[in-house]
Amino acid sequence: MKILQEIQEGSVTPEPYNNSQNIYFSVLASGSSGNSIFVSDNKTKILIDAGLSGIEIEKRLALIGEDPKNIQAIIITHEHIDHIKGAGVLSRRFKIPVYTNKKTLLASESCLKKPCETNFFESGTPFFIGEMRINPFSISHDAADPCGFTIKTQNSKLGIATDLGIATSLVKTRLKNCTGLILEANHDPFLLANGSYPWSLKQRIKGRTGHLSNEDARDLLGEVAGKNLKNIVLGHLSKENNCPIKALSIVSQAIKDLNSELTNASEEKPTSIFNI
Repeated sequence: MKILQEIQEGSVTPEPYNNSQNIYFSVLASGSSGNSIFVSDNKTKILIDAGLSGIEIEKRLALIGEDPKNIQAIIITHEHIDHIKGAGVLSRRFKIPVYTNKKTLLASESCLKKPCETNFFESGTPFFIGEMRINPFSISHDAADPCGFTIKTQNSKLGIATDLGIATSLVKTRLKNCTGLILEANHDPFLLANGSYPWSLKQRIKGRTGHLSNEDARDLLGEVAGKNLKNIVLGHLSKENNCPIKALSIVSQAIKDLNSELTNASEEKPTSIFNI
């Protein structure tokens, strides 16, 4: 196990893509201010969520050596503004199709407005973008029809599970055998309980349709981590109710016997590009 705490200043040095059967990914932003993930198999390039402004996402892509003109899809996890803020703008500006389920589209129409193209998926039914197999699965969150995803190529499997209050049996099943994993570690229970948030918000966050704590993330990772898991990125860390050192320390307990790398994403800059 290796812990790599991301540096929060400066730019990211892009790495060349040299294997079209691998998955390459960077978490462009993760947190209550905005969420977006870049994923590629070299042939196809997509975004999971676009929760920053269109201009800011363009800047984040430039930091990892990518051009929004080359993005072939924006896939939406759910309708909260920190996941869709720039999706409609980017779709119209660069002619990028948006992929969502029908309930999420209905809940997000006022923000998305009219994407250049809309494609629908259903949880539990895989679909392809290029040669990447996208498998959406239902998660427990206070949204219309929220989804996590796995993305597979011949050599790789990336799991994405953020914004969920509990890890259901379905979530655990879908996240097994991943080579890369983006996993929520939102809060430390003590910091949340003693922080400045109003009681109602605290209840929402720690509820079954809220967000995973560090300990929840550790326990979930302990159940799904396998010998082929190469990179884990912790996402959606609360600025007030968590800190990277605490989250990394607790979650790392689940993989102490594995040859995996653990790091954290942030709201301020992209992570490195991981090759899984």
